[in-house]
Amino acid sequence: MPKSLRAADLKLTGLMSTLRCSQFFIGVPADDLTTIAGFAQTLAVPKGSYLFHEGDPSRGFYVVQSGAINVHRVNAAGKEQVIHIFRPGESFAEAALASPTGYPADARAIETSTVLLLPKAPVLELIGRRPDLALRMLGSMSAHLRVLVGMLDDLTLKDVETRLVHWLLRHGRTDAAVVPLRGTKRVLAAELGTSSETLSRTLARLRDGGLISVGAKAITICDHTALAALFRHHLGEA
Repeated sequence: MPKSLRAADLKLTGLMSTLRCSQFFIGVPADDLTTIAGFAQTLAVPKGSYLFHEGDPSRGFYVVQSGAINVHRVNAAGKEQVIHIFRPGESFAEAALASPTGYPADARAIETSTVLLLPKAPVLELIGRRPDLALRMLGSMSAHLRVLVGMLDDLTLKDVETRLVHWLLRHGRTDAAVVPLRGTKRVLAAELGTSSETLSRTLARLRDGGLISVGAKAITICDHTALAALFRHHLGEA
C-alpha cells in the first residue's frame, strides 16, 4: 500500500476514534461517522491562540481532540468570565450553527491543543438527512445550558468564599474527596468571578480552618460536614 494511502487511513482512524469518544457522537452508526470524519478538519491551536472571537461568523462547531479550550466572555470593563473549559471528547459552539450573529463568546487554547472543526454546510446537510442528529445537538446544547445555569447560580452568591465553597461541594461530596484542578488557579479564579490573589487568600483561610488541603493540581476536602455547614451559614440558613 502506498505511503500516502496508509497516512490517509491512519488519519481517518484517528478522526473516527476522536468522534467515538465524544458524548455527542455516541451511538452514531459507523457509516455516518465515516461521513463526518470525511469532512472534519483537524486544527492545531497553539497555547494562547484563539479559535474564534465573539461575533465572528460561524465556521462550524468543534470537538476537542487534545488540550483544553477556554470559552469565555469579556465584559465592558475588560474582565474575562470563563463559561467552561472544554477538554478531550467535549464538543462546543453547536448553537452557533443556527445563529445569524455568529459565535456568542471567545474561545482560546489554554494548553497546546488539537480540535476537530465540523464545518457548517456539511453538518447542516447531514442533519437534514438525519434528524436524530438534530436531537443530539439539542441534547448537547441543553448540557451546556445546565453549565451556564450552574455558573449563574454561583455568581449570584454574595462573596468569593461562598462561591468557592459551593464549587467544592459540587465537585467533591465526601471527606477525603479529591477535586482535581483541571487548569491553573487563575482559570478557577476567572470561573468564580474573582482574582487569583483573592482566590489564594480564600483557599488559605479554608485550609487554615482544617476544611481543605491544597495541592498544585488538586484540592482535598478534609471536613465535608463542616464545609457544608459553612455554606449554609453563608446562605443564612444556620
